[in-house]
Amino acid sequence: MPDEPPVDGAVVRETLAAVEAASPLVHHLTNAVTTSETADVTLHWGGLPVMADAPAEAGDMAAGADAVSINTGTATVGDVDAMIDAGRQANEAGVPVVLDPVGYGATPHRVESVGRLLDAVAFDVIKGNAGEIRGLAGETAAVKGVESVGDGSGVAGGARALADETGAVVVASGTTDVVAGDGAAFELAVGHERMGSFVGSGCMLGSTLATLTAVTDASASPPSSTLEAALAGVAAYGFAGESAADRDPAGPASYRTAFMDAVASLATERPELDVASRLTRM
Repeated sequence: MPDEPPVDGAVVRETLAAVEAASPLVHHLTNAVTTSETADVTLHWGGLPVMADAPAEAGDMAAGADAVSINTGTATVGDVDAMIDAGRQANEAGVPVVLDPVGYGATPHRVESVGRLLDAVAFDVIKGNAGEIRGLAGETAAVKGVESVGDGSGVAGGARALADETGAVVVASGTTDVVAGDGAAFELAVGHERMGSFVGSGCMLGSTLATLTAVTDASASPPSSTLEAALAGVAAYGFAGESAADRDPAGPASYRTAFMDAVASLATERPELDVASRLTRM
């Protein structure tokens, strides 16, 4: 692979411009705890969120969407059935699908649910924290509830192995984020520790990736691949977190508002971002 970074500030700006131009419909079958947050962040990036998780319509909505986000944070057995139907119909329609296997490894139900999804659906992106990604890659991982326990170091190998096994681009979020796909892995040193001060920031990253993946077009300008879209999404999300912290909000609720404002501002103003200096090939 070439030495130059696969994504720079220009690719991020072009991807955000493509989202604004397309207003992609992003169908969510998602965590009941964070439905509002994931809908809001999709809207602020320029997408159109829809949450249609009823089994009678989940598949139909997925087939007509521009991307599908599947999040297992509060999934019942019936919810997983609807997710499988939606994922299969999205696959048949050529609609990209993102999986957020929340809390994978914490309970047998979560392991079984995610296993069913991976057996039935071809995912374009799999996004999780370090513990979830390590567990999915067959490595020893520590998960407490839905949180990863540990510093996340060394996750790149697991992310690359999972990407090779599934054909998906794999995103492992943490203090630094790892994106693996096309036989390579990259570390992105973006974001701010305050992004973990409110519930939903991980789920919102999944929605961000779905929104940006929705405008992937191999024959057009960036993002021309799922890997480009994922790297652009992780970069934009992290820079929004930094921008929100720069506003010095008083507490976690104020920071959450500042973060949403930063996403909306970044999406519309599309400033110059020094992505290349934050990106390292692993």
